[in-house]
Amino acid sequence: MGKRLLTLTIILFLLVCGCAGGQYAGCNQTKEPMLAHNVYFRLKDDSRAAKNRLVDACHQYLKDHPGVVFFAAGTLAEELDRPVNVRDFHVGLHIVFRAEKFHDQYQTADKHLQFIEENKANWEDVRVFDTLVR
Repeated sequence: MGKRLLTLTIILFLLVCGCAGGQYAGCNQTKEPMLAHNVYFRLKDDSRAAKNRLVDACHQYLKDHPGVVFFAAGTLAEELDRPVNVRDFHVGLHIVFRAEKFHDQYQTADKHLQFIEENKANWEDVRVFDTLVR
């Protein structure tokens, strides 16, 4: 009975997470690559409150766009200070789109443009890293 329950649990997990549909690492069954959109913000006001406001704005305006299969936003992991860690940013935004066309639609979406307009005054620097991923 234990093996059967474990097997059913794994199948349910894969279905719920969308892995069976090819949306997550190691599961991409589609021919078209996904697009990973990673944005790193350095803020003029780098207070904890300002960082949290930007993370909240990311969640408010950027997570529910068509074609998004993964979304996360957060602050620099202060405790990770190895020689290979890049530490010249305050907030990171990470979105994986099902295909590049969804990223292109996102770029001109009203909510994305509103996010930029409402938050850009506090941006010292913004770096964008877009990668086609499978």
